[in-house]
Amino acid sequence: MNTYKNSEGYNDPTVGEALSNIALEEQRKEAKRLATISMLVTVIKKTAELVGFEVIGRIVLMDKETGKKYK
Repeated sequence: MNTYKNSEGYNDPTVGEALSNIALEEQRKEAKRLATISMLVTVIKKTAELVGFEVIGRIVLMDKETGKKYK
């Protein structure tokens, strides 16, 4: 459990636990995004291959919801 101290310096385990849970959920979401991106890049490369092309440069994707760019 994450120890969190409030503004007065006292331990606040409830807030610490909540913040830890939020951080874990964000890590799970990011891992899911990365797995999805990996699959998407594979599909893009295979599709290019099927029609006689080859991807030779970096594929940059941007999450429309968060605006985060993946290179």
